[in-house]
Amino acid sequence: MAARTGSGEPGAERFVPATGDLAVLADAARVCEGCELYRDASQTVFGAGPRAARVMLVGEQPGDQEDRAGEPFVGPAGRVLDRALSDAGIVRDDAYVTNAVKHFRFKSTASGKRRIHQKPSAANVSACRPWLAAELQAVQPQVLVVMGATAAQSLLGNAFRVTRQRGELLDWPPAEGPFANDVTDIAHAIATVHPSSVLRADEESRRAAYDALVADLRVVARVLG
Repeated sequence: MAARTGSGEPGAERFVPATGDLAVLADAARVCEGCELYRDASQTVFGAGPRAARVMLVGEQPGDQEDRAGEPFVGPAGRVLDRALSDAGIVRDDAYVTNAVKHFRFKSTASGKRRIHQKPSAANVSACRPWLAAELQAVQPQVLVVMGATAAQSLLGNAFRVTRQRGELLDWPPAEGPFANDVTDIAHAIATVHPSSVLRADEESRRAAYDALVADLRVVARVLG
């Protein structure tokens, strides 16, 4: 398995069992203390989907609703993703979905009634990378879909820019970055935006942003046949 934390800190590596059983991995992830995010998050949000999935989609981190439910992509961004996959011709139940970081990073409002999303730090991404490596090893999808800058940083390296290379069918493993020596049987990777960016777009540009996301996913659908 490739991709260690890339720092002097142990990160999640010591919590990851040597197994390809997703249920065992998910159970072990519940007690992960590989970075500080476990202290405030409600729970670990591991990936979900079949081990035989031909496509794996990787986002940034769980959001507020995912943190409460313990399932990835069940909030507003998840609903956008579900619709985009359907419009692209990809069966959602045949896909494995996960995040680069497994705990919700947030700040609370002064009243404490709302939890505002905060981007995971590079240290959080690095610490959590062993879980992502274990998921790749277990699932070994045909196509890996990287959604957004944080997922790209974790999987394709810091130099990769989604804005420059979105929608391009890339060979796997990448030439650079933490997974450059990965030995899984993944054939291709493709980068696109995170579905939450569609929700953040203004009303005039939201439709175009959604259509562009679907267009990227149709590249995946063509590879899957």
